[in-house]
Amino acid sequence: MNTFGTIFRISIFGESHGPWVGVTIDGCPAGIDLQESDLLPDLERRKAGASGTTPRKEEDVPVFVSGVFNNKTTGAPLTIVFENKNTRSADYDAIRATPRPGHADFVLHRKFNGFNDYRGGGHSSGRLTVALVAAGVIAKKILPAIAINASVVEAGGDADIDAAISRAIENQDSIGGIVGCTVTGLPVGLGDPFFNSVESVISHAVFSIPAIKGIEFGSGFAAARMHGSAHNDAIVDELGTTGTNNSGGINGGITNGNELYFRVAVKPTSSTPREQQTWNSASKSVASFTVKGRHDLCIALRVPVVVEAVTAIALADLLFMAKTI
Repeated sequence: MNTFGTIFRISIFGESHGPWVGVTIDGCPAGIDLQESDLLPDLERRKAGASGTTPRKEEDVPVFVSGVFNNKTTGAPLTIVFENKNTRSADYDAIRATPRPGHADFVLHRKFNGFNDYRGGGHSSGRLTVALVAAGVIAKKILPAIAINASVVEAGGDADIDAAISRAIENQDSIGGIVGCTVTGLPVGLGDPFFNSVESVISHAVFSIPAIKGIEFGSGFAAARMHGSAHNDAIVDELGTTGTNNSGGINGGITNGNELYFRVAVKPTSSTPREQQTWNSASKSVASFTVKGRHDLCIALRVPVVVEAVTAIALADLLFMAKTI
């Protein structure tokens, strides 16, 4: 499905090499100050251009189609689109016969009986994260007292990000990374047990980002190797402040007023420059091939702003459901 949220709902649309990609936001309150320039800082952070990212660069100029009048949101569905201008679709002709290992090419072809747009990953492309970032800017405006910050904390197994990128370029092979995200300013009591736990809702949104393969809150998987006396966060005052934060700011699926912290694992880009083996549907055999086109050697570099965006979207919806905004 292409829609996320209960009250603050977003729907994304478009394909990587189609004419447009975009997002429609339903449930956006009226009266929020909004103009195209408000989106530019986060859109710029998502763009390629840094060492280790794809040579494909799009202008990413947001166009408001509906829901904004006189630089104010109207309360109607808010639609934002972005034009795709820098495409080289011929690079993907070979994918029709040789699906990329680790990519969605094979399953998309099977699921949609070959009618899917295979160019650049089609609707499953990371290109659509521009729509998530745009929606995230709107969500952040709804959460002015809450600060969300994400950054790459590891790439290719190395905390020295620059060194890891240099090795990836030298080896001409893609690498993964880990992105950490902190949220401050959240009230106590946000979220519900079980299916609307804060972890559940954020995780749902985070896994909408292509290439995400794991998430952990607080001490995460390390908690499995700890004793309860060490993992438990001692409460030190009547506000619920804790001396440690192994819980990541969440107990029983509900925010406890401390900093919310989680990390996500980003896999290596499947479109590595290295020669690979895959099934060739034309020759009916396994064959060697190399990926054509322009791709990121480390997609994790472009993920932090997207993580911030989907986190803001999830939290805005949770706050609306709790009727606290």
